[in-house]
Amino acid sequence: MALFGKAQYSTIKSTKKKEIPQGLWQKCQDCNESVYKKALEDNLNVCPKCGFHVPITAKKRIEILTDPGTFSEIDAGLSSVDTLKFEGTASYSDKLKANKEKTGLNDAVICGTAKFDSRDLALGVMDFRFLGASMGSVVGEKITRLTELATSKRLPLVVVTASGGARMYEGMLSLMQMAKTSGALMRHAEAGLPYIVIMTHPTTAGVTASFASLGDLIIAEPKALIGFAGPRVIKDTTQAALPEGFQSSEFLVKKGFIDRIVERKNLRKELSLLLMYFSGTGKARSK
Repeated sequence: MALFGKAQYSTIKSTKKKEIPQGLWQKCQDCNESVYKKALEDNLNVCPKCGFHVPITAKKRIEILTDPGTFSEIDAGLSSVDTLKFEGTASYSDKLKANKEKTGLNDAVICGTAKFDSRDLALGVMDFRFLGASMGSVVGEKITRLTELATSKRLPLVVVTASGGARMYEGMLSLMQMAKTSGALMRHAEAGLPYIVIMTHPTTAGVTASFASLGDLIIAEPKALIGFAGPRVIKDTTQAALPEGFQSSEFLVKKGFIDRIVERKNLRKELSLLLMYFSGTGKARSK
């Protein structure tokens, strides 16, 4: 060892690097900005930077659109079966099992009756987390039964849509639901009862082409993707340039397909006003 060797000193105190807990931030799928998750939830899951309405669960939607403790679910036990024995990278049965575990739901829609500002109504809410809220036999059956219940009890019907379309795993059985739901809604309309649709991001394909587009009044959330085939498919098929904002709720309200666009924070008040108008009695109560 050298007699006059230098001792090594450091003026920087060594500290353990703190790790940021996972799940505190979420990237907005519209503006790609990172948003503090708690702030997003406090804002009804609407991006505070760009106003994009992030999809929310069916149960959260029910909380927003019903009086506390009044929702009574119907047909909760209905569950899809793999009638066609669909086989692919994973069987349909396996996909159903995985989605049930992931969401805690039996299928992609929750239906029931509730009170909204003390008024009775029938309510159906789709949940995109379950197989993209695709419409199979159970979704079609539940929407049909809900509509028939609303007709028999003379209730206004409200359906919140979000879907990737017909469920390919069920083939023709899935496509049959378009006619079945439409037929039930025709009888509801013939009874002189109101049907209000709330389209959320995304609402596409067979759902758009059936019960989602048959409302007496159609509401949409801002920046929602709404259409039948996707823009890329349409462009490749028609070989035509698509207009800016094609298939957005803002584009469709200008074309008359949607009646109005309502922000999530104003939805309770707007729906209360509409139900008051259709019923012809009482006053709007939600603020």
